[in-house]
Amino acid sequence: MRQLTTEDLKTLEVDLKNYFPQSLQVYGCIVQLNRTGQRADPVSVFVDLWPDFRVLLIKPEIRETGDFFKDLTVFSKNDVYLRDLLAQTDVIDWKMYICLAAELHHEKMLEFVAINRGVSMKKEAVCLKLVLRDPSKCSQIDSLSLKLSSLNESHLALVNSSWKFGCEHSKVMIKNMIVNFPSCCVLDADDRPVAWILTYPSCALGMLFTVPEHRGKGYAKALVTIMSKRLHSQGYPVYCFIEEKNQLSYRLFTSLGFTEEPDYKAAWFVFNDF
Repeated sequence: MRQLTTEDLKTLEVDLKNYFPQSLQVYGCIVQLNRTGQRADPVSVFVDLWPDFRVLLIKPEIRETGDFFKDLTVFSKNDVYLRDLLAQTDVIDWKMYICLAAELHHEKMLEFVAINRGVSMKKEAVCLKLVLRDPSKCSQIDSLSLKLSSLNESHLALVNSSWKFGCEHSKVMIKNMIVNFPSCCVLDADDRPVAWILTYPSCALGMLFTVPEHRGKGYAKALVTIMSKRLHSQGYPVYCFIEEKNQLSYRLFTSLGFTEEPDYKAAWFVFNDF
């Protein structure tokens, strides 16, 4: 496999647009890398061939335990190419805990790889991909009536405690998101966040949350709208992942103009115990 250089990543960003929507998640990672550099989220980007790659793998740098919460992300033009790469390459340390982000249709092939590697595997989550192509369709929000800010490190414990997968080890990932990527929150009279939304290293919007006593005020709708327009104006892709059974979030995002990619489902597969 070849590890791509900074110049290669600029070429890759353009090329990946030819494979939307399947490549959108890795495209978002490359966009972030090209905008923020390795200081934000150190990763290595590998391809099987260059420039006519068939498989792309984005591997996070593991420095401490919490870094295991950062996804290993793959994109493949063909299931067979990805199977062969995972079966043969030593780029991945199969003795370690791995959370792999990939298309759902790779599941059977990944089970085959896990068996041959002698490691356990489970499907952690399956999500629909919703994309906003035209932010002008978002409703106009009276943001002047809201006290808005970005999240900062002092809000880390609050965000972590509200996230479905939040635990002691996830704090490293969330801190990285707060410090390096766009976020927005609504503050109360005492400058405490009562609703917020973050951006993942893949550019996907996520961790949208409103504290229970402040729900029903339109904060979530306002935050999605504000962040979507901000990201779009800065040249970022605007999309999110919604778990299949989360109808509340699905209705919220689709009401704001996000559309589902019907032939695409994202999944997160976990190998080995944490």
